[in-house]
Amino acid sequence: MTTNPKTRGGGPAHARPAARRTNGEGLFKYVATAAGIVLLGIMAAIAVFLVSEAIPALRADKGDFFTELTWDPDGSQVFGIGALAFGTVLSSAIALVLATPIAVGVALFISHYAPRRLAGPLGWLIDLLAAVPSVIYGLWGLVFLVPLLSEPSRWLNEHLGWVPVFAGEGAIGGKTMLAGGVVLAIMILPIIAAISREVFLQSPKSNEEAALALGATRWEMIRMSVLPFGRPGVISAAMLGLGRAMGETIAVALIFPATFDITFQILTPHGNSIAANIANSFGDAAPMGRGALIASGLVLFVITLLVNMGARLIINRRKEFARAGA
Repeated sequence: MTTNPKTRGGGPAHARPAARRTNGEGLFKYVATAAGIVLLGIMAAIAVFLVSEAIPALRADKGDFFTELTWDPDGSQVFGIGALAFGTVLSSAIALVLATPIAVGVALFISHYAPRRLAGPLGWLIDLLAAVPSVIYGLWGLVFLVPLLSEPSRWLNEHLGWVPVFAGEGAIGGKTMLAGGVVLAIMILPIIAAISREVFLQSPKSNEEAALALGATRWEMIRMSVLPFGRPGVISAAMLGLGRAMGETIAVALIFPATFDITFQILTPHGNSIAANIANSFGDAAPMGRGALIASGLVLFVITLLVNMGARLIINRRKEFARAGA
């Protein structure tokens, strides 16, 4: 004997007319499709704007696009997009390497280790940190972090100077790529931690209980059940954090000394990024200079798209973990 499912009102679910259900589903389908089309249109409009505004500057360029892009036809102002792109990628990579392990550890602690009374406030605190304005992080980094990193930077240079990233001669510490990467890491850590926490909380409880029932320790249960299931979500969170780091403007503009060097030495005072250079130079640039800055923004746009496409390919290869417990 079968019974009809009940609605919240107590009546059978089939009491609603079929035509009404069909109209509602059709309306939702059209709204969702329109939203997707609008999003694609916005992306296309941004790309068209960047390309159209950058073409005049690229045509007037007397130097190499990546090493010496000329702002004005007389060649009075030049900068290298290659150096800016290098600084953007390097500082963001430092931030990602520093932030991701800590963020995953924080997410695991909140979701599987902390008592419920502690997990709730910690989760709220992480969410609040993600909402702090970037200028606050930049000012904190400039006033507090930059002087604080001077001694650790010298220690790393003295004891690990044989490693290329810690090498360097002359001034060590101050406004360095390491300082900018640490500030960016602190900025993106709450984003990665918050998303990873929600992903870990969705881990199938049946898998966790089965692992514990077979005698696994809590860490073994997390390693075998939680981390494989949450890996695509962690990758997505890391890519969102990486996108935030690449596009950050004010914080890195306050930290970086606005040099145009291509070097892996992260302990010497140098560094710049595309977003920071646009913020520092856009107001004083001539029309051709603004076109050159927009051209650098186009490069950042392409880099971000490539990073997200790479992340999507990685996630697609891990779909079997996303279906765990289905």
